[in-house]
Amino acid sequence: MPYTELLRLWNESVQAVDAKDWEGALAKLQQIPEQTSRTHFNAASAHLALGQLDMALRCLDLTIAKDERLAVAFFQRAAVMLQMDRSEEALSDCIWAQEHMRGNAVIDYRQLGLRYKLYYWQILYNTAAAYCRMGQWESAMDKLVSATQDRGQGRGGNIEVALKSVERREVLDPLLVPVGSVFRPRKQEIEQLHQRDFLGKAKVISSMIPNDDFGGFEPLRQQKPGFYEPKTDGVQESRYMRVRAPYMARGPGQLTVPGGSMVFLFGEEDRDGMINVIHDGKRGLLPVSLLEPAKVKKSKKENRVPSGIPLPPEDKPPSRPETLPRSMVPPQVSPSSETPRPSYNNATHTKPPASGPPRYTANTASNKAGSPQRAEEGSVVVKVHYTYNLALSIPLDTPYHKLKERIAEKVGQSASQLRLRHKQSGSRVLLPLPGEEESGHTVQELAQAGRVTLWCQREDPLANRTILYQMVALYDYAAEGPEDLEFSEGDTIDILTEVNQEWLEGHCAGNIGIFPSSFAYKENKSIIQD
Repeated sequence: MPYTELLRLWNESVQAVDAKDWEGALAKLQQIPEQTSRTHFNAASAHLALGQLDMALRCLDLTIAKDERLAVAFFQRAAVMLQMDRSEEALSDCIWAQEHMRGNAVIDYRQLGLRYKLYYWQILYNTAAAYCRMGQWESAMDKLVSATQDRGQGRGGNIEVALKSVERREVLDPLLVPVGSVFRPRKQEIEQLHQRDFLGKAKVISSMIPNDDFGGFEPLRQQKPGFYEPKTDGVQESRYMRVRAPYMARGPGQLTVPGGSMVFLFGEEDRDGMINVIHDGKRGLLPVSLLEPAKVKKSKKENRVPSGIPLPPEDKPPSRPETLPRSMVPPQVSPSSETPRPSYNNATHTKPPASGPPRYTANTASNKAGSPQRAEEGSVVVKVHYTYNLALSIPLDTPYHKLKERIAEKVGQSASQLRLRHKQSGSRVLLPLPGEEESGHTVQELAQAGRVTLWCQREDPLANRTILYQMVALYDYAAEGPEDLEFSEGDTIDILTEVNQEWLEGHCAGNIGIFPSSFAYKENKSIIQD
């Protein structure tokens, strides 16, 4: 049952109680399939108003079954049992009510929605009434004397009159929660049941257009240079807290925690100012006043590629150079003379001199592999992403294992501890180089537009681990604890273990940790063995 529907029926039953319509209140409460302890208490009050003691007792039994620490429920059930001449059971409920008072002289239930204050002396009064019905007049007198010494208020002359009645051997009538005092839902929640228009209707305050009464959406505005990115409301509040001072456990369920320790909030603050936390694998209570937010290291977003919609370029594209007839072709220029640099203001490219050797690129390497070239022209720039970025000039016919040795020499690591990966065209997943030990694969197979981009990673963190598959990060994830894996948007993550449906254990940038599975997506479903 939706919570809003429960609130509606609960509120309608309370309105019926205020109108003294006890049958209507019970009819509304019976429509709630899964009632709470407070709605069961309200049903018991309605049955008491109708004189149905058996039904009231049954509802109070359900109330205590839902909340075993509700002292007012034990107090009310004891009074009902006294009216039904079940004195011994009533005495037991009085003892439980005293236990759940937890040493307090009074408990105000207004915060729970019940406009009633239960005093300790009232429980002692009903205990004396139970002893009177059992014929134990001395015990009844002792309880009344204890009630006179209680520091609670609101006694008036009830105790003195009761003492005189016990001296005359007259049975005392039990005290009950007044008729009509029921648990009520919060006013703020009831107000939210009704739909409200918080935005209202648009109204033109000032406009450059005469007699402008336009109240719809504004027209498109001129875009400013840059990228338009969605704005976030704020970073998710961390549940990690730090204990400012050492705390020694003072009661059951509390923890002993040294100062400066990191704890994780497991619940919400209760009425006593305590909160459930987890520390060193143990769960217990700590005072909220001793906790302060812990500073969690956040990931830096330097050199981050904008994820918004890029604006169109403001500069006009360069025009194509005019082609001249063959009769008007300028004379050839000797190789020793300098060739002026092309201008990118009016042309995208210029033809090379006829006498100069052709430029050797990765796209033409397969067609002109046999032509003699200089070392610089027969090479390709290899960009390597490591803990830092580096660039190498590598010949196109270099095998993969030679390339790996060159990179290992640059980064100061052993070639056997490094793994090289690359991205296929149109994909964001990093794949290992195929056949690193085979001589038939060269750098030329990876070259695109005269360059090669590789990702280098150490093998140490993944020793004796199996990579199930890989995923691509959709968003940045900042680690909130030492066991979390921190990564940035677009990073490739090696999945090592599926912890459960929501959490995965992965490897990224030399670190191993857990992260939410919703922060990444799986593009390549093939299984990769380490």
